Amino acid sequence: MRKGLHTMTILKNYPKEALFFIIASFINSMGSALMWPLTTLYVHNVLHRSYGDAGFVLLLQSLAGIIGQIVGGSMFHKLGVKKLIVGSLILTSIAQVSIIFISSWTIYMATLTFLGFLMSITMPAINAFIGFHWKEKTRELFNVVYVSNNVGMAIGSTLSGILATISFHLIFLFNGLTTFGFALFFLFLLNKVTLKDTQIYSLGQQSQQVMQTPKELLFDYKMYLFIGLGSLFVWFSTSQWSSGIAPYLDEQGFSMARYSFLWTINGIVIFAGQPITSFLNRTIIKSLSSRLVASALFYAIAFVFMVFFHHYYLDFIIGMIIATIGEMLIAPTIPAFITERTGLAAPFYLGVVGGFGSFGRLLGPYIFGNMYDYYGVIPILTLAAITSSIAVLLFLIHASYHKEGLEQLTS
Repeated sequence: MRKGLHTMTILKNYPKEALFFIIASFINSMGSALMWPLTTLYVHNVLHRSYGDAGFVLLLQSLAGIIGQIVGGSMFHKLGVKKLIVGSLILTSIAQVSIIFISSWTIYMATLTFLGFLMSITMPAINAFIGFHWKEKTRELFNVVYVSNNVGMAIGSTLSGILATISFHLIFLFNGLTTFGFALFFLFLLNKVTLKDTQIYSLGQQSQQVMQTPKELLFDYKMYLFIGLGSLFVWFSTSQWSSGIAPYLDEQGFSMARYSFLWTINGIVIFAGQPITSFLNRTIIKSLSSRLVASALFYAIAFVFMVFFHHYYLDFIIGMIIATIGEMLIAPTIPAFITERTGLAAPFYLGVVGGFGSFGRLLGPYIFGNMYDYYGVIPILTLAAITSSIAVLLFLIHASYHKEGLEQLTS
């Protein structure tokens, strides 16, 4: 009872529209999580293609995602937040439902590539919207949205394994409907945005900062380069879950539901483990930069553990728990750092850094998928451990340019 009252007290600290946004984002993430964990298995088991082919289509999707992130960040002020977010979400929902009617491998690849572009357009735009519209609660909201989204993903991932045993078409349909609902929510919300907010979102080019050319913004490499490269190596390493662990469990005779349950564990840890990360943030890693270093350390520890222990299903559960702590630190920290440090140029930098992360997701499935076809799971886990360790070094360089981050980590 007290826990419920405490939760209600926390929620009352946010504006009603922020609470509605959290709920809408939760539903959308639940729908999205139905499809992505099972893409590799859908390609192999339904379309009857190799794991390497599955990695290739995910590579194309991530390549389109890089372009989408950059386009979304660059067009935020020029096109306007309403047209950018609502328009891309509606097109995304149409593409998601259309997969039901696709049997051609070529058309399927083209559709997933287009989906990668559309979904990535909204990422920097939505993060920038949070940073601009609820500026006084940016850090808190990024974390709350992250947690609620992952609870939705955990539920969606669990349902995906169940629905997949009935029909993959149910997954694509529900995914499209939740995305369309998210588009309608944003349309309703943005129609209520004040004139002042609209000017900030759509006429930001009046600011001298936004008037800078992309080349001029990119010249400030200390703001984005090492945080971007670090995220690239982190997200590359995490691709082993879908392109290494998924086929490994499948070949070991585990059902799709057992693989999906790993993502349920992920969601449970994200929700229940908030006191752990809150304690770390208050005591050991107080700055945003130091949290990035710590996140990569947790990923490295998780993947090193699984290099030596991967013969039992419990080993992957333990690995997922450790890696999830790293995810809890990095996911809300990157958008918080960029929106706090770059002002009205935040959409552009969010797109650039997001592009780095998408490039990691691009390389991961293709490399890991082909590695699994020829060498099995151990080399994949080893490479994931190495790349996440490289991310530790890159985030340390980033922290050195933002002294408070390095001092908090070493004090």
